[in-house]
Amino acid sequence: MPNYRNAFLALAMLAAFFLTGCGTTTHKPTTHAAAPTVTKQTDLLRENSFANLPGWDADNLREAWPAFLASCGVLGNKSGWSAPCSASRRIDATDVNAIRTFFEYHFVPHRLMNDDGSDSGLITGYYEPLLRGARKRGGPYQTPLYRKPDDLLTIDLSGAYPELNGMRLRGRFDGKKIVPYFSRAEITQSGKLAGKELMWVDDPVDAFFLQVQGSGRVQLAETREIVRVAYADQNGHPYKSIGRYLVDQGEIALDQASAQSIKSWFSANPARQQELLNANPGFVFFKEEAIKNPQLGPKGALGVPLTTRRSIAVDPSLVPLGAPVFIATSQPFSNIPLQSLVLAQDTGSAIKGSIRADYFWGYGVEAEEQAGKMKQRLRMWVLLPKYVR
Repeated sequence: MPNYRNAFLALAMLAAFFLTGCGTTTHKPTTHAAAPTVTKQTDLLRENSFANLPGWDADNLREAWPAFLASCGVLGNKSGWSAPCSASRRIDATDVNAIRTFFEYHFVPHRLMNDDGSDSGLITGYYEPLLRGARKRGGPYQTPLYRKPDDLLTIDLSGAYPELNGMRLRGRFDGKKIVPYFSRAEITQSGKLAGKELMWVDDPVDAFFLQVQGSGRVQLAETREIVRVAYADQNGHPYKSIGRYLVDQGEIALDQASAQSIKSWFSANPARQQELLNANPGFVFFKEEAIKNPQLGPKGALGVPLTTRRSIAVDPSLVPLGAPVFIATSQPFSNIPLQSLVLAQDTGSAIKGSIRADYFWGYGVEAEEQAGKMKQRLRMWVLLPKYVR
């Protein structure tokens, strides 16, 4: 039996290497382990006022209210959040002016900045896709969705390094050594996870985009039932954009890179399908969940269901998970303003940086279309309770 205590100590000593592999903190390996230099949340926040939030007075805050109440279900007992979350129970959810007054009384907006002092970043979109699948392999259903493997190690170093809260290291045992977990190419081409299939779907490209989105729905051929496949874990390899790969290869232009153009490239180049898929070594594992309310999205990293057009994914090391965030951006491929209050309720391996967000568009064809095109400039303000300064 492996010596788990020594193995985990070894993992801690190799934290810098694994953090680089996970796409979190870049840190050159040294003889002795040291805490990586990490920017704190408060370093990039500048106190502001609601008068400076473009479109604040025009936003229909009733649409954001259920998402805020969901955040309060997690944050309500934490320091500084009890007062506003308690007061929210007395607010008329149909009265937009009462909701606006509530936020202005209990919160202070803080403008997010970049390390270089600039205030502009990037927002992309994600959605909940629908795939066709079956519980048993057969016919068109030849692409597996995998459960979390038993040999995947997940290590949390936040006890030693609080600034790494939310970051996880992943690996596996190889005899008495700990090594990185299998890459996408190793998983898909070697059959190493045979027997860990959750279900089978009919399109490898759709399965790949399901992993990019992090969760989705599958309509089962046997019963026509629609079930949710939710994020369970990932292999620890860094997410690498296959759109960027195509741009670097000269296959598509940068301004044309979108989910739609990538799928068109797949259709035109079937012989190179696996080459492109393997350009992203990251791999996501799933678990099955029943869909209790079809109107709600999957649970995000905060542990609450995502709300269509009112939930975003953020970098939790720089943006407080669960907090209200006001965004100023534009609709996909347009200059039409998109200025609204959203809730930071999810994370993503590609979402790194202070002014970086992924906007949840919901479920369905329109959501897929909008999410696939979204790549807009962004400004962000985090709303913090007045009692948390």
